[in-house]
Amino acid sequence: MMNFEVYPIGRIQNNENGTVIEIAPKYIPAMKALEGFSHINVIWWFSDSDNNDARNTLDAPKPYKNAPDTMGIFATRSPIRPNPIALTAVEVIHIDYQKGLIQIAYIDANDNTPVLDIKPYTPSLDRVETPGVPEWCSHWPKSLEQSAYFAWEDEFNF
Repeated sequence: MMNFEVYPIGRIQNNENGTVIEIAPKYIPAMKALEGFSHINVIWWFSDSDNNDARNTLDAPKPYKNAPDTMGIFATRSPIRPNPIALTAVEVIHIDYQKGLIQIAYIDANDNTPVLDIKPYTPSLDRVETPGVPEWCSHWPKSLEQSAYFAWEDEFNF
């Protein structure tokens, strides 16, 4: 089996002052030409869930109210997974190239979460016109924008 090494390129600041991705000084040059992209894909580490038990859990008992009684971890967006890697598409509000800060609208990550990479969101590679989903979640919002107004608390069993 191969092992891989990953290094954080920055951290998420998610607190009362808003949500910002703080890029490590070494990686600030990698931000060049990011302006103009309204959204980015943020690849981050579920650092608060990185433990041996979580990495060895392969199924979850009915995490969503309408879901099957047991689901494989790969069918969930749970932080409990073999490799605690997360991917979130986020809206870019402002970029400060001097300080290495990317202000974003929202991300489902905790304060001080390590960021592994950033990629620009491009519809030609990231958007699926008519995605298929199981019946149990077919009533979920059809976009990131609609998700902001959805009663997600009514969907989860945790």
